[in-house]
Amino acid sequence: MKIIAPSTPDEYQRYYELRWKILRAPWNQPRGSEQDELESSSSHFMAIDSRQVIAGVGRLQFNTISEAQIRYMAVAIEQQRQGTGTLLLKALEEQAAELGATRIVLDAREQALGFYRKRGYELEGPGHVLFNTIPHVKMRKDFI
Repeated sequence: MKIIAPSTPDEYQRYYELRWKILRAPWNQPRGSEQDELESSSSHFMAIDSRQVIAGVGRLQFNTISEAQIRYMAVAIEQQRQGTGTLLLKALEEQAAELGATRIVLDAREQALGFYRKRGYELEGPGHVLFNTIPHVKMRKDFI
């Protein structure tokens, strides 16, 4: 498994397809709902296997000069619990640090709290409720 930034139209199409499939389709959300107005100003990463199949995706955006935010992190169902999420998270954290972030924030779905806590993220408090059914929790990791 390796982590790359999508660079071709085909890679971006497959990247967004996995985001939609994991994060939106199960709640009957339309295609396009997996994107927002910050796509072009964000860093995108994807995990690909030896057959060039996308196993996971994640996005990094900056909220301030020192605060980065991870969004739209998704791992293909068949790749979950195989280390793909950890590899993606590490790449996103490294990118944030290289670009000057001193902390990363994210909104985690409740079932992902253990994953992020195990990797050094701390609970900040309640987050938004997506689609009126999916509670999120604000989390934070400081680099300093």
